[in-house]
Amino acid sequence: MGYQDEWMLLEAGDIIDEMEHRPPTEEMLFYRAVASGDVEAVKKNCEQGRFVESEGVGVLSRNPVTNLKYHFVITTAMVTRLCRQNGMELEQAFRLSDFYIQKLDDIHSVLGVQKLHDEMVVDFAEKMRRHLRSDTNSKHINACKDYIYAHIKDRLTIEDLAERFGVSPSYLSRSFKKETGVSVSTYIREQKIEVAKNLLRFGDYSMIEIANRLSFSSQSHFIQQFRECVGVTPKKYRDEHYMKQWELEAAETDLNEEA
Repeated sequence: MGYQDEWMLLEAGDIIDEMEHRPPTEEMLFYRAVASGDVEAVKKNCEQGRFVESEGVGVLSRNPVTNLKYHFVITTAMVTRLCRQNGMELEQAFRLSDFYIQKLDDIHSVLGVQKLHDEMVVDFAEKMRRHLRSDTNSKHINACKDYIYAHIKDRLTIEDLAERFGVSPSYLSRSFKKETGVSVSTYIREQKIEVAKNLLRFGDYSMIEIANRLSFSSQSHFIQQFRECVGVTPKKYRDEHYMKQWELEAAETDLNEEA
């Protein structure tokens, strides 16, 4: 029996009448809340656990974890598209999407997928809120920011960027500070620290590996810059946020359900 024949039998049976889905308006409102930077609404949705509710949600796999992973990918794709439409830099949007989808490979519980989903949508929403609040940048500066994000692992200087965009370093420095409120070097450092935070939360890289990966001059320089930006050392940040905490919580939940 082919897939088309199997679907026709399913459609003709009683089971198809039971497959009711949520109104698409509800999901779109959530996606738009993320893309508009409405962090409070997004967090409220996460607190209500709407992502893991089975009522009104299509069954894409008989395996609960796999099913939720499929829905995660769909949500990420929709959020990425709408954030792009609202002005998020192209490279940032796609890299952020790829980053979170790849994290699914390391998760094997419903709770783990749910926590990654909540982290992902809040991350997108917070970035969109910052972007929309400062969306007075010219296309020239936005292109510069996009280039920085795409080459965040490189050692970037104001001279490199000025040459790339055909302007003088002094002009780029003045216009970037005027439009964004921060210097080019500060912006580059903040973006590198954001990447470092993700590497600490989701990876097993050592401090020296992260420092080298993001082209800090040394491990001590990376630690100093991280502490200045985040308020804690990279080690303390990892101890508080490392992803394995999710799996421990998931294991505890599974044990409680079995008890």
